[in-house]
Amino acid sequence: MKKIFFLKLIGLLFFAHLANAQDDFRKTAPKPGPAPKIELGKAEQFTMKNGLKVIVVENHKLPRVSFQVFVDVPPMLEGEYAGYTGLAGDMLSKGTTTKSKSQIDEAVDFMGASLNTSASGVTGSCLSRYKEKLLDIMVDVLLNPSFPAEEFDKVKKQAISALAQDKDDPNAIAANVGAVLRNGKNHPYGEVTTEKSLEKITVEKCKEYYQQYFKPNISYLIVTGDITAKEVEKIAPKYFSNWKTGEVKRESFATPQKPKATEVDFVDKAGAVQSVINITYPVDLKPGTQDVIKASVMNTVLGSYFGSRLMSNLREDKAYTYGARSSLSTDPVIGNFNANASVRNVVTDSSVVQFFVELEKLRNETMPDEELSMVKNVMTGNFARSLENPETVARFALNTARYNLPADYYSTYLQRLSQVNAADIKQMANKYLATKNACILVVGNKDEVAAKLAPLAADKKVRFFDVYGNPVEQAGMEIPTGITAETVLTDYLNAIGGKKLDDIKSVYLNMSASIQGMEMVTEINQMAPNKLDVVNTMMGNIIMESIFDGEKGTNMQMGAKSPMEGVLLEDMKVDAHLFPERFYNKLGVKTELKGLEMIEGKKAYKIQVEYPSGSKKTHYFDLETNLKIREIEDKDGNLVTNDITSYKEVDGIKFPEVVKITGLAPVPLMMTTKEIEVNGDIDASLFIVK
Repeated sequence: MKKIFFLKLIGLLFFAHLANAQDDFRKTAPKPGPAPKIELGKAEQFTMKNGLKVIVVENHKLPRVSFQVFVDVPPMLEGEYAGYTGLAGDMLSKGTTTKSKSQIDEAVDFMGASLNTSASGVTGSCLSRYKEKLLDIMVDVLLNPSFPAEEFDKVKKQAISALAQDKDDPNAIAANVGAVLRNGKNHPYGEVTTEKSLEKITVEKCKEYYQQYFKPNISYLIVTGDITAKEVEKIAPKYFSNWKTGEVKRESFATPQKPKATEVDFVDKAGAVQSVINITYPVDLKPGTQDVIKASVMNTVLGSYFGSRLMSNLREDKAYTYGARSSLSTDPVIGNFNANASVRNVVTDSSVVQFFVELEKLRNETMPDEELSMVKNVMTGNFARSLENPETVARFALNTARYNLPADYYSTYLQRLSQVNAADIKQMANKYLATKNACILVVGNKDEVAAKLAPLAADKKVRFFDVYGNPVEQAGMEIPTGITAETVLTDYLNAIGGKKLDDIKSVYLNMSASIQGMEMVTEINQMAPNKLDVVNTMMGNIIMESIFDGEKGTNMQMGAKSPMEGVLLEDMKVDAHLFPERFYNKLGVKTELKGLEMIEGKKAYKIQVEYPSGSKKTHYFDLETNLKIREIEDKDGNLVTNDITSYKEVDGIKFPEVVKITGLAPVPLMMTTKEIEVNGDIDASLFIVK
């Protein structure tokens, strides 16, 4: 009996010891093992007589092959034609001296292939049995582009449309303005494409870019997939030997520098409920230098994976944002650092503070070995997974050739990654994380955010910029004495009709816009005091209809009806009125004159309008004409901007004639008024809510 008890006691002590050992094991990160050996796919390389450098990476797992002609264009200024290199790249696939765009597209589609062109070359992929047929097309596109005028007009219109969309996208605005702040407008990395520069671009300018820079002696042919190096050695001369070499002009530019002291830079996005924060500055970090891997680990710790410090702080701990990230980019000319997040207006200044808290911690504190080990494991896994794609190996080979890296640069990557220690992280943080001379760029609601950011600038001031990075001077933007929101609205109502507005009993409007080549027609019927019927049709079919009888309403979309409720219903009780500004006081709508702003080169009064429901709009009125020229509204988290570019007078009353709507659809809509009828015969049954 004693023996059995003794054995049980020994067993209990053993398992207790085992449990304690397991607890200790959980508390201590495992020691890192030796870095795994990387077997990169072999990249064969040779150079043709015309200087074209060829890189081949074989991968026979799938019967597919990819070709890339990469033209390593040196940095160059586009100047007053900013954007023309991009248009030139797009135009390469729009026709050749032997084929039209449709013939090129048909041939590519027949093979189930892909073909893309850009300012830096041509790429294509296909089943390996079609490789030479694809090369026939690729080389024709590369060497014989015809730049057809009719296709150029389409490409240009698409670029202008995309630019209009970017002007309303806070992240695109931050990217543009950040580039200007980091590099300056006189540096290739700081140029921004504008409507004005796009309008100036001609086909001849695109041809000039192609003729000057598309040369084999600065280019690479990268071939990956189900093909052998010997095949490429035969094919490459067959297709590319006629590509003529030529001298390529190289320009030099002053190296961008960090600001002398931390500054706060702001782009106003009226009505925005969120701020886009970018903390950014240029960084001298060349590809292949000794700091690259150590600095990359440091940045990963800071903000380049889901468990990073920025994510843990701003997302998990503070709940300021869905995501906070950072990047540290290498570049042979000039790299950059950028830390960013989208946050609520009320926590914008607090979020910026927390960004700098994390930057300072990395600079001043030695990070725990457990955290460093985890981050290196994440980076090791990401690197290993990337090697599953043969294009990765080709990219490594291209980088090795472009930047003159050691031949074993990527094969020894994990070995060098494993050697990074906590002291390296602190050293890199002090070298590349600027806490005293950074640009704090915020795109957001000036009225709610800007003033709170001023204390974060070294000079306690906020500098304002437009969406293209041009300084917006605040001098001369003071509100004249005696001007209030009420006087601005009164002047507006007088400008569009004055007392004649009181005689209006009904209005019919017919407007239209083109969406991807199809016409959308909007018919609006209004009857005093606040009855409204709006019908949107395309190709004769009703796609959306809203009916409001003065008290209740309904929405119909694609045949499905739903009653107007909540804020939507309450706001409709205001908006359904004919010229609702006349009734703001009676309806409990609050207005506040926020100041003067420049809108498309015109000074305009900015008025914030708050409905009884709590929803807000921002209206802008031309200082000279008193006419409303812009209206901004938050619709379900999207800022919708209506720009009224012209008015049409009917019976002594001015109605918006052309309205550009941005933010409602993937591309801006240009609504044009086709018909206006005042006090016509409108069927009252239109306003019956069923």
